[in-house]
Amino acid sequence: MDLSYSAEEQAFRDEVHDWLKQRLPKRLSAKVRKAQRLTKADYDEWHTLLGTRGWMAWHWPVEHGGTGWTPVEKHIFEEEMIAAGAPRIIPFGVNMLGPVLIRYGTEKQKAHYLPRILSGADWWAQGYSEPGAGSDLASLRTRAVRDGEHYIVNGQKTWTTMAHFANRMFCLVRTDPNAPKRQQGISFLLIDMDSPGIEVRPIITLEGEHDVNEVFLTDVHVPVENLVGAENDGWTVAKYLLNYERTGIAGVAASKQALAGLKRIAATERKDGRALAEDPYFAARMARLEIDLMAMEIFNLRLIAAAGMGKSPGAESSLLKIKGTQVRQEATDLLRRAVGPYAAPDLPEAFDEGWNGQAPGPDYALALARGYFNMRKASIYGGSNEIQRNIVAKHLLGF
Repeated sequence: MDLSYSAEEQAFRDEVHDWLKQRLPKRLSAKVRKAQRLTKADYDEWHTLLGTRGWMAWHWPVEHGGTGWTPVEKHIFEEEMIAAGAPRIIPFGVNMLGPVLIRYGTEKQKAHYLPRILSGADWWAQGYSEPGAGSDLASLRTRAVRDGEHYIVNGQKTWTTMAHFANRMFCLVRTDPNAPKRQQGISFLLIDMDSPGIEVRPIITLEGEHDVNEVFLTDVHVPVENLVGAENDGWTVAKYLLNYERTGIAGVAASKQALAGLKRIAATERKDGRALAEDPYFAARMARLEIDLMAMEIFNLRLIAAAGMGKSPGAESSLLKIKGTQVRQEATDLLRRAVGPYAAPDLPEAFDEGWNGQAPGPDYALALARGYFNMRKASIYGGSNEIQRNIVAKHLLGF
């Protein structure tokens, strides 16, 4: 396995870097770097720019509007995006549903939905988790009953990220409650969020933000043609999608940026008259974080190399998700500790665009507590780390 970049890959990095420098709006990158709230219009603006360049669906096949990039080029693109302070690509449509439709969708579904994902005409949410069925997703109870050419859907979804922006939701529903195994009898539906009977309620998270929601479905009519894959075989589709989600959650590039920021802060913040980086305890934790991150990056590159040979991630994506979330949580914890009480102020208005107030400490400190609290959930969503360990034990250790 060769982990060094070729001359062509270095040239590709330069191309992405230069394009981002020229085309990424300074207003958007400033908001990202200040951890300010991004609006739906902000995301749409950035997605449109990427789509115009042909870089929106960077892991789709060329015939469906993808870039045709190698796995290494995708890795480079992600690193450069984060280094430039670009808004993240909202993953639910392009990174999660798109590959599912390409693999399991009908020709009609692909022809209709894939162009709408690329253009931004559809903003998708993920209807997986429910009260009592999060990491234990097979316990879901949202019910879909076939009635002629429609399914009638009743139930509740929770932790539904960006559902307040979405006009579509891909959803796991139970179509056969009498199936002998819980993973059987589940189907994968595409639901119009404007359908009568859908109610979205906000959930405010620990850091005071509205990113996730509850979604209630009462007698929602969904056309049968919106079924992806075979009826009662939605678990197969769901597992395929989750491999993409878990690999993305690891956030190697984001952790590298966080570590670089931590080093800068630790070199300037002082404790007992010396730089925080010179404190033995803090320096040891930074060193351990960097070692873990380096090991995780090598593991990620191994998966990328395997993908380049046509192999898809299996239990390896669970390993990457476990370690990736641990590293991200440790990084945000150290960043918060580095500025001490200045990370604590409750100033939610400070994250609005145009705020002109005075922070009690350095400008960068305001976002650190917010990032710390936000990252607490990373080891839970996408399947908790406990569940990921069970997957690893089953598939790699044979337990």
